Amino acid sequence: MGYRWATQREAQRLGVTGWVRNLANGDVEAECYGSRDSLSALLRWCSEGPSFARVDEVDQVWTVVEEMPTEFTIR
Repeated sequence: MGYRWATQREAQRLGVTGWVRNLANGDVEAECYGSRDSLSALLRWCSEGPSFARVDEVDQVWTVVEEMPTEFTIR
């Protein structure tokens, strides 16, 4: 199970929608939508990641949006 797959699974468990993808430099990028509580829980999870992952840092930007996707996908 990879980091993106595990992130998708955790996001779905928390009711978060959006997407996650790998970047060319090896970083992982995600855009997530949901309640503040659900997003905060996902951020805490992303800071640790699944047991096999090495997470050095998590950057975040909060914004308000009009429309949210209806599912969480891997790109």
